[in-house]
Amino acid sequence: MNTADAVARLTKAVADRTAIGRLTDEYTGLDLPAAYDVQRELRSAAGELAGWKLGLTSRAKQAQVGVAEPVYGFLPAAGALDLGEVLETGRQIQPRCEPEIVFTLGRDLGGAHVTAAEVLGACSGVAVGIEVLDSRYRDYSFTTADVVADNTSASRFVVGAPVSPQGIDLRLVGVVLEKNGVVAGTASGAASLGHPAAAVAWLVRCLSAEGLSLRAGQVVLSGGLTAAVPVGPGDVVVASIDRLGSVELACR
Repeated sequence: MNTADAVARLTKAVADRTAIGRLTDEYTGLDLPAAYDVQRELRSAAGELAGWKLGLTSRAKQAQVGVAEPVYGFLPAAGALDLGEVLETGRQIQPRCEPEIVFTLGRDLGGAHVTAAEVLGACSGVAVGIEVLDSRYRDYSFTTADVVADNTSASRFVVGAPVSPQGIDLRLVGVVLEKNGVVAGTASGAASLGHPAAAVAWLVRCLSAEGLSLRAGQVVLSGGLTAAVPVGPGDVVVASIDRLGSVELACR
């Protein structure tokens, strides 16, 4: 397994806006630990971090791809879109959008035994968000190790105004994703590991094993709640979550 070569291939795919074949087709040694090594090298070159993201948080999705736990990636600060900012799809390879429950951290949080309750206590607010995925692999065809190495297909993201989580059962909030005025997907907050705060707690425990923690001011995308929808110029995507509000993303 050549970590530097894998990093170079993924970086070039982003720069060229051209999808590549799966790394696991070429590197037999690309297992999950090696894939996270690739991701760490990408992270070290990414500059300031806005926070972190989770993937494969749906139990059904885990069963589909044959894994027993989620995966995680990082969010470069440069990937943040402001409210009302347009997504330039020509700068992506094959963009797709999905709705997220986003946690904003009010204080640092770390440790090997963090619970969902501690996550809720540490967050300054929760918000509705849209993540723009952009896999660097052709046709979104990848193994779990491939997608981890590719930073879980992270690209851009937009986050709405946070609200207090007090009095909101995030398991039960309804989620609607619309594309061009048509409902593209529905879900509840429980689609993310039974409770989105449990997904964030899992992330904190994983980061603790690396000697890392969540930092005050960072955001965490707690996992896609519906299937991601492809987008192109002229499309408008709206994510709405009960009690949290709505976020709209226009594309060109």
